Amino acid sequence: MRTTDIHSYQPRQGHGLPHDPFNAIVGPRPIGWISTCNAQGAANLAPYSFFNAFNYVPPIVGFASIGLKDTVRNVQATGEFVWNLATRDLAEAMNTTCAAVPPEVDEFVLAGLTPRASTLVRPPRVAESRVTFECRCTQVQQLHGADGTAVDTWLVLGEVVAVHIDKALLRDGIYDTANAGHILRAGGPADYFTVGPEQLFKMHRPR
Repeated sequence: MRTTDIHSYQPRQGHGLPHDPFNAIVGPRPIGWISTCNAQGAANLAPYSFFNAFNYVPPIVGFASIGLKDTVRNVQATGEFVWNLATRDLAEAMNTTCAAVPPEVDEFVLAGLTPRASTLVRPPRVAESRVTFECRCTQVQQLHGADGTAVDTWLVLGEVVAVHIDKALLRDGIYDTANAGHILRAGGPADYFTVGPEQLFKMHRPR
């Protein structure tokens, strides 16, 4: 039943709540755990909560960086990045790579992770991650508001050119999302969710 007791606001005028609800409403969201390298080959690894898939054929994924950070600069310099699946067992390591550290700091070392050479792109994959996408950049676009003003946020899109999946996650050839241990970013300053079999239900498209 719909309610008539509604909290309404215009974002440019403030939300009037203890914490901005936008991220909680548009979520939980998959995590873009992105590895890159600079032109000299130094690795970088950082998570982005604004991440998703945008096309099926060819497969295109994208993430948005609030601020022109090292990840975006590296993609601009090399045209490549890798997405690494963040799972419950890797949550603490993923969170460690959030740290604001100088460009010369290797987040793989900082988080105790193992870099694994990619097959088609230069940035390394996270060896501990059960699924990785090697990507070639297709677009880097600075976002704009409705009034045309440039926003300090950069959307990076890339075509997935190689996919690596732990074979244990393939059940009869079908990827087992429910048991892969995905973690998802939610609202609030520290909220995450996991995906499990208890959330699974099936619903076929109408013919």
